[in-house]
Amino acid sequence: MNVLVYLIPAALFLGLLGLAAFLWALRSGQFDDLDGAANRILFDDDDEPDLPDQPEK
Repeated sequence: MNVLVYLIPAALFLGLLGLAAFLWALRSGQFDDLDGAANRILFDDDDEPDLPDQPEK
């Protein structure tokens, strides 16, 4: 029973830490463009120049 004195505050602290991390990610714009990253993989970027071949060592 005495272990609950340590476990309950630790669980509350970790829960609040997770909530703070989620709110920080929400405010910093991590979830703004969810469809953009999913669609970006479907299109080729032909605007980028080809990289020269690396010389063999």
